[in-house]
Amino acid sequence: MKLLVTGGAGFIGANFLHYWFKHHPQDEVWCLDAMTYAANLRSLDGLLDRPNFHFVKGDVADVELVNTLFDEVRFDTVVHFAAESHVDRSIADASAFLRTNVLGTQVLLDAAKRTGVKRFHQVSTDEVYGDWSFDSSETFTEASPLKPSSPYAASKASADLLVLAYHRTYGLPVTISRCSNNYGPYQYPEKLIPAMVYHALKDESLPVYGSGLNVRDWLYVEDHCRAIDVILQKGRVGEIYNVGTNEEFTNLAVIETILAQLDKSKTLITHVADRLGHDRRYATNADKLKALGWVAQHRFADAFAHTVQWYVEHPKYWD
Repeated sequence: MKLLVTGGAGFIGANFLHYWFKHHPQDEVWCLDAMTYAANLRSLDGLLDRPNFHFVKGDVADVELVNTLFDEVRFDTVVHFAAESHVDRSIADASAFLRTNVLGTQVLLDAAKRTGVKRFHQVSTDEVYGDWSFDSSETFTEASPLKPSSPYAASKASADLLVLAYHRTYGLPVTISRCSNNYGPYQYPEKLIPAMVYHALKDESLPVYGSGLNVRDWLYVEDHCRAIDVILQKGRVGEIYNVGTNEEFTNLAVIETILAQLDKSKTLITHVADRLGHDRRYATNADKLKALGWVAQHRFADAFAHTVQWYVEHPKYWD
């Protein structure tokens, strides 16, 4: 198979590439990445020298580059990770998010349609659903209405709708996955877990938005990668699949767990003004995906401890 992975030098994309070569070592794989601030070629150590791995530096919104690449290779499958993803940055300036997440997706869809790609998989987020009540026993399903709170989430919701429209209008074979909060190695240190590890190791204050009681469903990145693999193999074209674990924890509880593992004092925690439009809770129902045979293999307690230790042991990656 000829596989294109966009955004493969980023956090989840890099983990997906390592996963893919472990389980599908014979495939020809291309990685297209613009190498923005959140990308890191160190994430691809061990892959760059493989004869069946091809790295291309480029922007998914670059029409000429994307068209040339699709014409030359004729991909069978596209897994689209490339995105601007940091909510705070989207609140400060949404323009890059619209360009990459919406227009970039459109450029890829047009190229995939024109060259006969057999599967276009859009990697999305549970943030497109907005927030959920603390008191509700129900969870987001794939049929839940889209109520994005941030410009980032709105850009991903827009891209999802565009992907579904290309399926309905042109018959492009697409699937979409919407994942909960990922954690694991190779994550850029502006995100919660590596940022808190970084500050704690330096005995610096750990800034926590508001009360810190916002709840997230936490998903180990390797389980996410395996979910995409299952969707590519067994998922129905035109369908959306949520990816989550129902292991819900407050941001404050996650930070306190980091401090306990690093033997640091809770006095390092500093509460700061809350993020604008901050979602209170994400709660993801993954029953539709589980019906395909997927189940998370990593429990939060074990995988989270391993993740924190990875950042401790790899300071050159994120310092």
